[in-house]
Amino acid sequence: MAASLVIEASVSTSFADNLKGFILALVSSAFIGSSFIIKKLGLQRAGASGPRASSGGYGYLKEPFWWVGMVTMIVGELANFVAYMFAPAVLVTPLGALSIIVSAVLAHFFLKEKLRKMGIVGCVLCIVGSTLIVLHAPSELSLSSVEEIWELATQPVFLLYTASAIAVVLVLILYCEPRFGQTNILVYIGVCSIIGSLTVMSIKAVGIAIKLTLEGSSQAGSFQTWVFVMVAITCIITQLNYLNKALDTFKTTVVSPIYYALFTSLTIFASAIMFKDWSGQSASSIVSVLCGFITVLSGTLVLHSTSDRDPTSVADIYASLSPQVSWFVHENGEIWKQNADDELCPDFDAIIKQDHFK
Repeated sequence: MAASLVIEASVSTSFADNLKGFILALVSSAFIGSSFIIKKLGLQRAGASGPRASSGGYGYLKEPFWWVGMVTMIVGELANFVAYMFAPAVLVTPLGALSIIVSAVLAHFFLKEKLRKMGIVGCVLCIVGSTLIVLHAPSELSLSSVEEIWELATQPVFLLYTASAIAVVLVLILYCEPRFGQTNILVYIGVCSIIGSLTVMSIKAVGIAIKLTLEGSSQAGSFQTWVFVMVAITCIITQLNYLNKALDTFKTTVVSPIYYALFTSLTIFASAIMFKDWSGQSASSIVSVLCGFITVLSGTLVLHSTSDRDPTSVADIYASLSPQVSWFVHENGEIWKQNADDELCPDFDAIIKQDHFK
């Protein structure tokens, strides 16, 4: 009888904690989804008056809109941070799909990125998938000290994941970014997502340490706590830097779903390795959560496939040439030179860059 009461109390506490994490994750999604749009507006303003963030410019730091977006994102991330104190990453992270819905709707109105009918279907799929995940989310692993978290983080399997993640990130930054960063969205998003999975693990460790401290078991004296803090800060700075580059280079409606899909997949994988989220769960619960995630992923892909592409104009292609001189070939074979201030002649067959024959 006593054992039955203990089990019921444990289930009740687990449900209450998951509910707190769920509500905080919803608040987080609303703020983070809005921050994408506000920061994008700031990046656009900064790019109009100086070097873009994707080209190494930092003019956006002078833009009030970017800072408003940054504050909004920080509030959302703080809500997300607290959510990880109460609920497992398998529950909190997939709910980030709701931020995609927020950003897609706001982008439709403020960035003129049209949300089509299939995009609405994608939003519905995200909501249905998120509901499945919430209903079948596993319970949080009970931990009593930061030393126990350290043991989980130093497991050989998780160390192998961490080493592999760092190696891939270095390849993306040192080799792929200079060559493909401006044309392949997976370069910037790959760095964000891989580093993001490590960010979540370290933030969750710090969150649990804070929760234990507030409950009366201080973890401030453990060096492991401060190691997790330093790792979290380093990962967050790197993640935000490459997220800025992705937002400045590609459309918000493209960045958001791809970032969500990669980031969530890697975070669930990392959490399953480190915190053993699936331990003790029934097969039906695991399958339900995976089906929910696949449904959410399908929704993000639908949103991505229905998003508008930015048309590339002749002026955009050659706006960065210095000096701004282009050579045009007329239909009659005559070649003439145009300066930056001249209007574009309507009857040309080809454009030859200055360094075309180098």
